[in-house]
Amino acid sequence: MLFDNSYNGLPQEFFERINPVPVQDPQLIIFNDNLAKTLGIDESKTRKQLAELFSGNVIPKGSSPIALAYAGHQFGQFVSQLGDGRAVLLGEISTPEQKHYDIQLKGSGQTKFSRQGDGRAPLGPVIREYIVSEAMHALGIPSTRSLAAVTTGEKVYRETALPGGILTRIAESHIRVGTFEYFAAQNKIENLKTLAEYTIKRHFPLLKDSRNSYLSLLELVCDRQIELIAKWMGIGFIHGVMNTDNTSIVGETIDYGPCAFMDSYNPSTVFSSIDAHGRYAFGNQPSIAHWNMACFANCLAPLIDQDSDKAEEQAQEVINQFPNKMKVALMTVMCKKIGLKSTNSNSQETLQKLLSIMLDNESDYTLTFRYLSEIIKGKGNTLFKKQFLEHKQISNWLKEWTDLIKDQSLSKKEIALSMESSNPVFIPRNHLVERAIEAAVENNDFSEMKTLLAILNRPYEEQSSYSDFMKPPKPHEVVHQTFCGT
Repeated sequence: MLFDNSYNGLPQEFFERINPVPVQDPQLIIFNDNLAKTLGIDESKTRKQLAELFSGNVIPKGSSPIALAYAGHQFGQFVSQLGDGRAVLLGEISTPEQKHYDIQLKGSGQTKFSRQGDGRAPLGPVIREYIVSEAMHALGIPSTRSLAAVTTGEKVYRETALPGGILTRIAESHIRVGTFEYFAAQNKIENLKTLAEYTIKRHFPLLKDSRNSYLSLLELVCDRQIELIAKWMGIGFIHGVMNTDNTSIVGETIDYGPCAFMDSYNPSTVFSSIDAHGRYAFGNQPSIAHWNMACFANCLAPLIDQDSDKAEEQAQEVINQFPNKMKVALMTVMCKKIGLKSTNSNSQETLQKLLSIMLDNESDYTLTFRYLSEIIKGKGNTLFKKQFLEHKQISNWLKEWTDLIKDQSLSKKEIALSMESSNPVFIPRNHLVERAIEAAVENNDFSEMKTLLAILNRPYEEQSSYSDFMKPPKPHEVVHQTFCGT
């Protein structure tokens, strides 16, 4: 691995220099060979060597480990110091194509940001993040990725004693809205400026020629968030903890804690055990992203203009554009799922009618849209109609939808291909993820995890041998809550 380590060239207040805490008996669960090739990582090491490396017991040559400082709004309440309490950034690596990625160990032991925590991760959340982050990548959603997972040979104590694990995470960046909030709250404008300049230089170099690069940064980060959240909504993904410290500046999905995928369509769906009031429910995600970006705007205001009134006015203009931009992005994603152009008002009305019927009938979000794609291919509407308890309304809707499809300028084959590329067959359904976690935690059996990963690597393809993996949970399999693991 060729390390760059540009972040730890920033002032000392940005991080703590600290090595991962060694573990007792690391064993490799899984190593992502395809990702390793992309990153140009040497694959000739033995499983034991990989376990030592990705547990933090061996520090790779050229690495300069640090734990990052940041703050954040957690469920709307500001916390002035959070930081990497159970993670260490080994450094930044350069790929053969000269792209740069962070490589981080999660569950690697205590840092000064641990706040009385043990700095470790139970095996369950490690398995969840590995599966879901790789599934998100295969679904075409911007996401951090998972390079390796190991068991530690040690117990982690939560409500009970659990086996420990460490995840190796690859990210375009670990800079968050909360990183900016950390310095803004302390009124350390020079550090805030240093962070903004670093962010622009590393991630958005074209902005350096902007008339006001900080205002352009705000607009670009907003646009990245809009694109990301619209894609989440399209696949029924619920992040669960959309705090500002979990909001990546580059628009990647980051920090897979109590995340989950919606089965039956309902905008009020919440799985996270810590989201008691539904702040981060499925349907709230676009407005929460708007709120988070307003927090980011407040951080950048002192840099946008020395005149606070002018700065506020310019930043507010960007933030005011957010809801309309989000609506356009959502309609683009969602109308594509039903094969219609979002610019047509009839398309949007037809989409809303379908969602309303789906809500009334508790229709499965993933299968309803996928089976709608099948109708275009001449496979009939039987499977589609099975997603509805009452058929009269949906039959009337189908007639209306069919008429609109006929008015499209594209051929049925083109529409079908477009719809299929937007409507997955397979998602990491909660009961399947929980089954893989249970096998791993209870029996040290990772075969369920590996099978699920192989299926989810081709989410838009029919895989007849694995038809059970596309089905919603049976009543006894329904997952009602997911947990963070900290």
